[in-house]
Formats: sequence, C-alpha cells, structure tokens
Amino acid sequence: MQIQKLKIFSKHIEAQLKFYRDELGFEIRNYSEKSFEIICGYSTLKIAYHENPKPYHIAFHIPDLQEEEALSWLERLVPVLKNNGEKIIDFDNWKAKSIYFYDEDRNILELISRKKFSKPQSAIFNPEQIVGIAEIGMVTGDVQKKFETLKMECGLNQYDGDLEKFCAIGEDSGLFITIDQDKKEWFPTGDQAYSADFEMEFSHKSNKFKLVFENDSLQIKNL
Repeated sequence: MQIQKLKIFSKHIEAQLKFYRDELGFEIRNYSEKSFEIICGYSTLKIAYHENPKPYHIAFHIPDLQEEEALSWLERLVPVLKNNGEKIIDFDNWKAKSIYFYDEDRNILELISRKKFSKPQSAIFNPEQIVGIAEIGMVTGDVQKKFETLKMECGLNQYDGDLEKFCAIGEDSGLFITIDQDKKEWFPTGDQAYSADFEMEFSHKSNKFKLVFENDSLQIKNL
C-alpha cells in the first residue's frame, strides 16, 4: 500500500504552517488561511481547518539506516520523545527503527526507517530525504470491523496485532495503525487515543482508492 495523499484537520493552521515550514523546513504549497499542503516525498500531507480536531498519529518513511542522521537533525529543532530513555526505538519484529516527536497540535509524528526499504540518496538528512507517508493512526470502537472492511474492499492484509485492541493493516510500504479507543493508548507517550477524522488517497496492487474516515465510519471508493 502506498499513501499518495493524506488530509488531516487542525484548529491552528498558522502555527502548524510555521512548524512544518519554518522550523522543520518542509516544502509547502497551496497555502491559504484554511489549509496548506506539505510535500513528503511521493506523498502529500494536507492540513485543513476544523473547529474541533483530535490529535493524530502519522509516520513518515525515511531511508534505510539513516535514523542516526535523522535524529541529529531533529533534536536540534524539537524535543524528541523517548521510550525507556531511548530516542531511537528498535522494532526488531518489523525490522524498523523509529523516532517520535510532537507537532503544534500534539500529533504524534514518527520517522521510521525499514531495513532494505529505501536507500539514502544523501549522507545528510533533511525533509527532502523523506520517502513518503508510512502510517496513519485510525482510532475506533471496533478494530476487527475496520480490518474486515479494508480487506474486503481494498485487499489489505493484517500485518500485526490481535484484531481486538490493536491491528496494523497493510504492509511495509503503508499501514493503518488501528487501535481500540477504550483498550489502548498511543505509543510511546501513553497519550489517550481519540477517533480523529481523515481523508486519504492510496494505491494497492495497481488499484487506487479514496478513503474517508469520519465519526468512526469508513467510506471507500475506487479511483
């Protein structure tokens, strides 16, 4: 699964613009008072105004073995979130390493490197090295139902998890991190998970889809 476009919501458009553009140095396009788009490799992240948004979890692919360079770049700019004192968290069963931080809405952002997924184009890390959007968190009251819908309509498989409180749905190239809002909190912070609406365009096995997640309901159509 490859995520081409992801739209999330924020009440603080100007603060988020300054964070992504001025602090982190991402390329921005289509800015207005109500929204802007962030270039993330092959993906685009759109942040649009909403009066009452909820916090998200979003991960970005970074090149294989570039987590140390990414950490050096990131911790000069923002606080890095730790797990058991570690800034780079090793997910051995996923063959991945991750670094976590907050944006201005306390969305939990992640830079994830996967072994043999994408080779670095440069020894220096900056936002231009980001490969694409890797994950979007989907908080729900019924993990198994969301998995069954995504499998039936999009052909996505269970990557990890128990279908009760947590299920990663998809593959190394793109995942829905699906968690039960009453049974699990966000890693690594322990933040309460809220069902946050989003819209997404993605491809899987030569098929393209548009997905709308709103009020814990999925709407999916082919593109």
